[in-house]
Amino acid sequence: MSFENYCQTVVENFEALGALEKVMENAADIWVQALKRGNKIIFCGNGGSASDSQHLAAELVGRYILERDSLPSIALTVDTSALTAIANDYGYDQVFARQLSGLGKSGDVFVGITTSGNSANILAAAKVARKMGISVMGFTGQSGGKLAEVCDLCIKVPSDATNHIQEMHIAVGHYLCGIAENRLRDEV
Repeated sequence: MSFENYCQTVVENFEALGALEKVMENAADIWVQALKRGNKIIFCGNGGSASDSQHLAAELVGRYILERDSLPSIALTVDTSALTAIANDYGYDQVFARQLSGLGKSGDVFVGITTSGNSANILAAAKVARKMGISVMGFTGQSGGKLAEVCDLCIKVPSDATNHIQEMHIAVGHYLCGIAENRLRDEV
């Protein structure tokens, strides 16, 4: 595939992503309402989605574009001691669920980022979140996988190709960070 063809695929994917405007508005409302209540946004993912989790949490805690107060957020992918201890003692499927049960509270928003929607450790965390009164949001590919069934809101981006899904996930996350930042700039 030529670079021009790759870029054309990206353009077509992002044009299709525009059809999710209502879903994005709902997602932004969930984030903003949680942050207004003093709750936090909690991210997790595996591989590239782990990096996206860290990136988006940093945008909220630090700054996305505007100078403003810090917004509470955390990525469950950053504590290697917790990840390895939990994986060793409870199995890898529990690395996010166990952390969430200790760090999350009712009213928070859990964001599971998974291109397939079928990552066992994210599904386990989503189930814990539901039991704890934490909103469950998914960033997935177009099928949504099993995660779509347990989400309060699932953002299913229009692709089945992992690389293109990830390109859209970071754009979706950036958009939501920007909306939260703009709406909360003078309120938090």
